[in-house]
Amino acid sequence: MSLPVPVLSEGVDPAWLPEEAFRALGGRRILIRGSGPLVETVHAEAAEACARFGGALVSKDPELVLESTGDDESEAFTLGRRDGRTTVTASGGRGLLYGFFHVVRLGAAAFEGERQLREHRPALAVRMLDHWDNVAVHPVMGQVERGYAGGSLFWADGRARGDLERVRAYGRLLAACGINAVAVNNVNVHAAEARLLTDRIGEVADIAGALRPYGIRTHLSVTFAAPMVLGGRETADPLDDGVREWWAGATARVYEAIPDFGGYVVKADSEGQPGPFAYGRSHADGANMLAAALRPYGGTVHWRAFVYDHRQDWRDRATDRARAAYDHFVPLDGEFAANAVLQVKHGPMDFQVREPVSPLISAMSHTALAVELQATQEYTGQQRHVCWLGPMWSEVLRFGARDGLPFEELVAVSNAGDDPFWTGHPLAQANLYTFGRLAWRPDADPGGILDEWIGLTFPGAPGRLADGLRSVLDGSWRTYEKYTAPLGVGFMVQPGHHYGPSVDGYEYSPWGTYHFADRDGVGVDRSRATGTGYAGQYAKPWAEVYESPESCPDELLLFFHHVPYGHVLKSGRTVIQHIYDTHFEGVEEVERARKVWASLADVVAPERHARVAERYEEQLRSAREWRDQINSYFFRKSGVPDGRGRTIY
Repeated sequence: MSLPVPVLSEGVDPAWLPEEAFRALGGRRILIRGSGPLVETVHAEAAEACARFGGALVSKDPELVLESTGDDESEAFTLGRRDGRTTVTASGGRGLLYGFFHVVRLGAAAFEGERQLREHRPALAVRMLDHWDNVAVHPVMGQVERGYAGGSLFWADGRARGDLERVRAYGRLLAACGINAVAVNNVNVHAAEARLLTDRIGEVADIAGALRPYGIRTHLSVTFAAPMVLGGRETADPLDDGVREWWAGATARVYEAIPDFGGYVVKADSEGQPGPFAYGRSHADGANMLAAALRPYGGTVHWRAFVYDHRQDWRDRATDRARAAYDHFVPLDGEFAANAVLQVKHGPMDFQVREPVSPLISAMSHTALAVELQATQEYTGQQRHVCWLGPMWSEVLRFGARDGLPFEELVAVSNAGDDPFWTGHPLAQANLYTFGRLAWRPDADPGGILDEWIGLTFPGAPGRLADGLRSVLDGSWRTYEKYTAPLGVGFMVQPGHHYGPSVDGYEYSPWGTYHFADRDGVGVDRSRATGTGYAGQYAKPWAEVYESPESCPDELLLFFHHVPYGHVLKSGRTVIQHIYDTHFEGVEEVERARKVWASLADVVAPERHARVAERYEEQLRSAREWRDQINSYFFRKSGVPDGRGRTIY
């Protein structure tokens, strides 16, 4: 039997699964057919809904039928309604679990009128969250690297949490939005985390056991140097027989502890992490070694493509960080094993508020790919600013998708922690929910997903609350873009922690993140004709579109071109006037959103309203700082005054 529905500790927000979200199931006669652990989870969920709101589990004359016809691993389900009976059928427990939560999303509408039978099937088989969580608190990175929601859900005091009830509740939240895999530790694998692979695998098994009732498979980030760090070997050469034997033995022991283990996540030869380059081997050599160890058990290695020179000479304009992933991996297309998935960041740089879609995604037609997004808001306000990323992700996922998706999996860096609101900022929950729903159906309308989240999180809320939430969330990504780095130029953040403005913070650094502003203009020339050639990494027509300032979209102009401040955009404004105008507009939009939120105090729970209100004060302060620093910087560089005569310092 499955464990009962998890119970949250007092004061922990239920996110998009409050009790009221299940009210439509109340008073229903529910028939459940099938067997297996996930069917038992559905049984427990339905029984809990009946206990709260009335209704009963019955053996005949049901209003809702939830049926699993076998033990297939398929996640598809069929939903229909006829003659007063709603039916959900699936070929196994996974599909039935997702079908149950689909009924919860539909609410009362699931029991109204007639519905033609319709199959619901995820577009992507793996929909994963990477947690950058450290077992032991790191002296620089803390408990969660780039985490903005408190400590880790999984780890505390140097070991796995003893009480995993909240981890079970987390698995439930993830299943309800379609996520089916979680990597439980940081891709930067430190000493304590390395041992999770061997003598501490039992702790990972405990976490896996807490997530399993909701169909979540557990993955582990491992260090490429594990045979040396853990096995006492003198090498980690992927072609060394002894190294391959070590990985085979270690992996066998992992599957003894966790039979449904998903696989490994690896960051290699990136930002100081060890990798196959040390032995003159390729990334395909390294990934395939781990793939071979995992293959007998059906496991997968996710090999991150975030490989670039992080010790670049800022004086060297020929070296372009944006080119790096393509240059490293395209020559290896077709050389990766079938169960080796190349995990590619959605943009060529590093999760900026605006950058082009990575050309690598459409260039690896003979390699399994996962696209990596960042739900944790490292460069988009760190969950102190409202920044709903659904529209940005939707643009990424639709790019070049007319002939089918060029990737098989979707991954996001998680934004959840042990904060009472899960994501620190209560409205940042919308990003986690949206990721799961877009991973299930990448062509879904993000606005519709936002409405789903609002309806589940605030069931029965008055219309003005739903309207207010839409108004503060729907345009928040573009608002954030307006008061931060303009026209795709990126970064301009404080070094290290990446919060707040510092226009030249990375300009003379080894990280390859430059804007090249001078007295005449700003931007990076990435054209084939006169620049780094990065624009040429795209297939037609995008190579031609990005090649010229005249055809390049305004929002990416400074990513691809160095242009004068007087360059006229398609909007009719000059670059310098656009910078001034958007930074003033961004602050004004934050001020309006703060007022909207303040007006909702009587229809939002006091704790939630207070947390968001406090975050809005910080967002407004920070937006003003961004506005004044960016505008002053470019006024002093260009000498061109604001055409509207506003105060620039």
